[in-house]
Amino acid sequence: MKVILKQTVPKVGKEGTVVNVADGFARNYLFPRGLAIVAEKKQVAALEKRNERIAARTAGEKSQAEALRDRINGSTIRIAGQVGADKAKLFGTITAQDVHDAIRDQLKADIDRKKIALIEPIKRLGTFTVEVDLHREVDAKISVEVYDPTAPVAAPVAAEEPDEE
Repeated sequence: MKVILKQTVPKVGKEGTVVNVADGFARNYLFPRGLAIVAEKKQVAALEKRNERIAARTAGEKSQAEALRDRINGSTIRIAGQVGADKAKLFGTITAQDVHDAIRDQLKADIDRKKIALIEPIKRLGTFTVEVDLHREVDAKISVEVYDPTAPVAAPVAAEEPDEE
């Protein structure tokens, strides 16, 4: 089914684009949440006019978004998470709000929380790639490292010499 996205949907498409998705996904997820509409001829014609207006309005914003992308793209942010007994699974989750706060504090960049395309909350320790939608045509990728603050820092192991007796 062809639909027009009203908002950016991670792994599907950006706002204002016509995409082809499964019928059930459109009916059960996109339409009830107001994320898309059916791509009919009238709607597509209206979309083209709307995209022209948006492009004219956001021309200046694109250069700012590109400058911000150059500054933060490929950066790594670290977020502490409390882990359980198995030392891998988090007690809570790392959400888009947590990523937003870490970007603001560590990279000194102010990005709208809704622009962070975190598909599912992070529930494990490790390094994850998160996409940030800075503009309709400008994206940045940031690595999010989730670590255990209570874990001891591994010290380099010195080579031991065998005891001579």
